[in-house]
Amino acid sequence: MADYYSNKNHNHQDPELLDDDGRPKRTGNVWTASAHIITAVIGAGVLALAWAVAQLGWIVGPIMMIMFSFATYYTSTLLADCYRNGDPLTGTRNYTYVDAIRSNLGGFNVKLCGFFQYLNLYGLSVGYTIAAASSLVAIQKGMCLQRRGGGSDPCNVSNTPLMIGFGVVQILLSQIPGLDQIWWLSIIATIMSFTYSSIGLILGIAKVAATGVIKGSLTGVRVGDNGLTMNDKIWQCCQALGNIAFAYTFSNILIEIQNTVRSPPSETKTMKKATLIGVSITSFFYLLTGCFGYAAFGDHAPENLIGDGFLKPYWVIHVANFAVLIHMFGAYQIYCQPIFFIVEKKMASSFPKNKFINNEIEIRIPCLMKTSYKLNLFRIVFRTLYVISTTFLAKLIPYFGSILGLLGAFAYWPLTVYFPIEMYIVHMRVPKWSPKWIGLKVLSAVFLLIAGAAAAGSIVILIANFKA
Repeated sequence: MADYYSNKNHNHQDPELLDDDGRPKRTGNVWTASAHIITAVIGAGVLALAWAVAQLGWIVGPIMMIMFSFATYYTSTLLADCYRNGDPLTGTRNYTYVDAIRSNLGGFNVKLCGFFQYLNLYGLSVGYTIAAASSLVAIQKGMCLQRRGGGSDPCNVSNTPLMIGFGVVQILLSQIPGLDQIWWLSIIATIMSFTYSSIGLILGIAKVAATGVIKGSLTGVRVGDNGLTMNDKIWQCCQALGNIAFAYTFSNILIEIQNTVRSPPSETKTMKKATLIGVSITSFFYLLTGCFGYAAFGDHAPENLIGDGFLKPYWVIHVANFAVLIHMFGAYQIYCQPIFFIVEKKMASSFPKNKFINNEIEIRIPCLMKTSYKLNLFRIVFRTLYVISTTFLAKLIPYFGSILGLLGAFAYWPLTVYFPIEMYIVHMRVPKWSPKWIGLKVLSAVFLLIAGAAAAGSIVILIANFKA
């Protein structure tokens, strides 16, 4: 994302170093965009897919993952078409998701979209804090069990200091001005996501191979097992849909990722290729990890496959949880940077003469003679308070599965399906009641029903967790 602070003085730069909008030339390509997508998509959600398949069973579980995969890819290509207004090479750019809504739909849709997008991004920051702390807890528990040589004695570990530690690191990382300046973190996080996804997949395959048994059933967890009632079964299936939706949520930052891509070729063409690569790779891992996790654990598949499922070999589990932790560092930044950008841009335009908000202090970085950091006091204070608030909420509501399901249900339909479809219809002037118009509307309606069921299930289970 072309960040506000890094571009404030762009008018004084060499014109050859500027893009058509007067901002520093973007350097992203199909591979960096794919890395951003994979980092954003493969996150905490992959850890809950085995549990989701366990609720839905061998038939509905994989079908729903494939359906969400195709829907996400298709609507993301629709959204990519809305990056520029008019000509795909020279038209006016939309720098954020909300800018695209404003250009194509306008009115109340802008406020509605902003509400869903930024509340979802904030919720994801909370969810990733919970996931990071869970991985740290799993590492410490594993080390405790390893020292004891196994046994049934519980190794109790508090997640409070671990969440605080994660928050401190995020405060430091959050001072990096913009998304385009943390491409290296995105690459590292992508490697980590492959690492723990691969470990989860390999351990699932190994467990199935060792036992020679493919666990599970066609309809998922059985009513009556462990006191499970029919109502419980229904609500858990609904939450499972939310968990799958959460795993595929990234469209709300697609425009921001597209804004890091250079042209020519057109950003739209590059982004569609990057989306195909990113979604295809993640879907492949999702199907294998979710299905083999279910095959290994059956109806007892845990909500966190790495943190609560596999316990041995210890060193492999430690590596997997460490990879989850590193990935959460990157994913947290990928999702919070759009919030930083829009708030800081709004404050700077609203108070252009305020020195606290606009003044920058250039600091030379030792050993890097040509590199400097532009320190801004408002950026430091706002971003620090943001991280503190997400850390506090993560401690207050530490229910991993329910939070993921609720976030997926709450954000997937409006941000990944509804708004991209509505923008595309306006942008491409799709005739009303034409076959394409009807197909797009039906697609939106179907996922609205799924999202409603997922939200209801997640809320019911979350309330039950609070009462327990």
